[in-house]
Amino acid sequence: MDIYHVWCNIEGDVTDKEWAHNLREFLKSLKDEHKIESFRITRCKLGFRSIQDLPEWHVMVETKNMAQLETAFQRVAKAEHYTLDELDSELKTKHNAFNQHVADDIQHALYRDWPDE
Repeated sequence: MDIYHVWCNIEGDVTDKEWAHNLREFLKSLKDEHKIESFRITRCKLGFRSIQDLPEWHVMVETKNMAQLETAFQRVAKAEHYTLDELDSELKTKHNAFNQHVADDIQHALYRDWPDE
C-alpha cells in the first residue's frame, strides 16, 4: 500500500467539526468510486508534537499503488477544471468545502509499506 500523507492547519470561517466533516465526505466519495482504498483524518492531541511548526491536522490516504493515487488525483482535477456532469459537480463542491480553508503551511509526503510485497 502507498500512504499519501497531508499535514495542514485550517483557517477561515469554519469550525473544526465542519471542516473535518467536509473533508470526510470528500474522501468517502473517492473511496466509493474506488479511487482510494481508505483514509484517516487525525488531529494533534493537546498540542503534543516534537517537530517544530508541524501542522495540527494529519490526513492519511491509502491507495494500492501510485497508479491508483494518480487516478484519484486525475479524478479531482477533472471535477475541479472540467465539470461535465452531476458527479463532477458534486465532487467539486465537496472538494471546495474543505480545501478553501486549508492554510498555506500544508505539507505532503508519499510513503509505502516496507518491504515491498
